[in-house]
Amino acid sequence: MATPSEKLAQSLVVLRDIQHKTGKSSIRAKELTRTHRERLLKNGFIQEVIKGWYVPSRPDDEPGDSTPWITSFWDFCADYLDQRFGEDWCVSPEQSISILSGNWTVPRQLLVRSPKANNNITELLYQTSIFDTKLEIPMRNQITTNNGIRILKLPNALIACSETFFKQSPIDARAVLGMIKNSSDILKPLLDGGHTTIAGRLSGAFRNIGKARIADEITSTMKSAGYDVRETDPFDDSLKIELPPNEPSPYVLRIKLIWQEMRAKVLENFPKPPGQPGNIKGYIKQVEDIYRTDAYHSLSIEGYQVSEELIDRVRSANWNPEVNKADKDNRDALAARGYWQAFNLVKNSIEKILNGQQADKVVDDDHGAWYRALFAPSVVAGILKPSDLAGYRNAPVYIRKSKYVPLH
Repeated sequence: MATPSEKLAQSLVVLRDIQHKTGKSSIRAKELTRTHRERLLKNGFIQEVIKGWYVPSRPDDEPGDSTPWITSFWDFCADYLDQRFGEDWCVSPEQSISILSGNWTVPRQLLVRSPKANNNITELLYQTSIFDTKLEIPMRNQITTNNGIRILKLPNALIACSETFFKQSPIDARAVLGMIKNSSDILKPLLDGGHTTIAGRLSGAFRNIGKARIADEITSTMKSAGYDVRETDPFDDSLKIELPPNEPSPYVLRIKLIWQEMRAKVLENFPKPPGQPGNIKGYIKQVEDIYRTDAYHSLSIEGYQVSEELIDRVRSANWNPEVNKADKDNRDALAARGYWQAFNLVKNSIEKILNGQQADKVVDDDHGAWYRALFAPSVVAGILKPSDLAGYRNAPVYIRKSKYVPLH
């Protein structure tokens, strides 16, 4: 007869196969037998979102930790909405722009349009929800899919979004405006729809971010087609930096825009540079003295996929968090060991700089060693693969109890 550990391992194999087959974070009840589902729930490997729908989790997650849900939110919504509406749905124009701008922050309420909707709110985990509105959606050629989420294409989203969006989300709005290379991308839908007021708003928006040529071409072309266009700036303030003229990455634009917004506040609060310390040994001693506080940092997680190593450890009864929390303790110990190793290498790099070596060259030369030291103990223990030490991060890192969604 199979032991409890062997039975749990069997359920984990089923969960792993589902994840590998679908590539998604959402798990439907019908994909698991009742026995496997209850076993995985009891041991904390899945959690229920709504009746019949689950997402992966970790047994050592603290109560109330929303991180598993944040990592799964968009996958879950894509799968859930596909099952409800097929291809007859899309998110709001404003949410479309946020996604196109690279902003994947989990919204409190995801606004969805579909002719099959019932104007209902579906309550999800951690005070998030989906509000489906019964509305016709644009034609299929105006919709695209981004990581499973059906969104409006950029020109159509800009035309359909509200004027207040430019004031409430100026970084998102400016980032997508900066991605448009020429006026033809936006003029065709403006002319087809006869959108005079929107044309004036977008013309003012382009001028605000320094794209005067596109602004002029929008107004002149619309006027030549017989439309009375009056340019208005939808933003509350002017842009104080020059955006790259042909930058395809929304992330680059977002970083530049966020820095412009934060720079003045940083300068206001940033202390004056202390200069080179006269006592290098004393300075290094101070660095060593704050290690304990420095090490008390937020632990990151790298997703919720079931691995072969985990299945093997469970099957051989080397995993039993309900008894001794060995898995969590071992992982925390390995993280602490890696952090200690990396800390000492960084301290050595600081000593080089304080003794006169060029700072940027030291950091460039030593950075890879810091990274390898940080994760080497987990490789030795078999938690990570040796190839994980190559290069740098190859997966998004989520910070516990944070709603921040990392860049792709």
